[in-house]
Amino acid sequence: MKKYKYYFAAFSAFFIWGFFSLALKPISNYPSLDILFYRVFFSVLTMTAINLVFRQKNIRKNWNDFKVMPQKKKKTIVTLTLVGSLILASNWFIFIYVVNHINVKSGSLAYLICPILTTVFAYFLLHEKLSKWQWIAVCISTFSCTLLSLKNLHDIFYSLVVASTYALYLVSQRKNSEIDKFLVLNIQLLFISLLILPFYPKYSGTIPTEPLFYACLFCIVVFFTIIPLFLNLYALKGINSSTVGILMYINPIINFTLAIFHFNEQITVLQMISYSLILVSIIIFNEKIIRSKKKALL
Repeated sequence: MKKYKYYFAAFSAFFIWGFFSLALKPISNYPSLDILFYRVFFSVLTMTAINLVFRQKNIRKNWNDFKVMPQKKKKTIVTLTLVGSLILASNWFIFIYVVNHINVKSGSLAYLICPILTTVFAYFLLHEKLSKWQWIAVCISTFSCTLLSLKNLHDIFYSLVVASTYALYLVSQRKNSEIDKFLVLNIQLLFISLLILPFYPKYSGTIPTEPLFYACLFCIVVFFTIIPLFLNLYALKGINSSTVGILMYINPIINFTLAIFHFNEQITVLQMISYSLILVSIIIFNEKIIRSKKKALL
């Protein structure tokens, strides 16, 4: 029963992220780098304020726990946190560019490929075990994504880069479980902001004055950054990277639906077949988990 809250956290994170394009598209006329700058700066200010005002005891507890850890463990935590920051920043920038300057479907395809890569990375890097049926589900997903990539090699390149970066982030943070997840995310965003701050004066455009930009930015920071990232990292405390990776399919399915019905992007029969196969793979992958939970309750 305890693990259901981790499943719910992962589901909620990817459900929320499925609507990310609704906040990005209205400000697509702004450079992707500018959106990244403001997303990082506003996110880190918001999270730092929350931690300093409401979570001081939590900060002290985590700092005291960190101080008594063995030196090797400290080094591992610092490395995973900082490397995770770099991977996350890369993922954000490329995803913003893809959605605003390529198309929404390419962003959707990225998060269709991402669960497969997450599962494979987790298998080889974390030695997470998969059943025969789960491998069959991965194969079905791989086949469906291959179908989607036909005649879209340009799109698949960008999708692969976005997918690879987020898959690596998920796998790396699965091992980074010793420190409070909200605090880890705050540190990662702070590190990213310090890295990109020197580039802001030279590479940013004029300071936006449109209220729409700041309204969309507020939604991006709160609803599409802080809340889902925290839920995602929290889920990794209780369920493995492979399971989180498969639940990630919720994101592109919503994104793909928006691309068709809201942004009026064209859809082919092949794409419909591919997405149907992906839904089948989700059911197959999670069937054993659902069955085992039912047995536990009997």
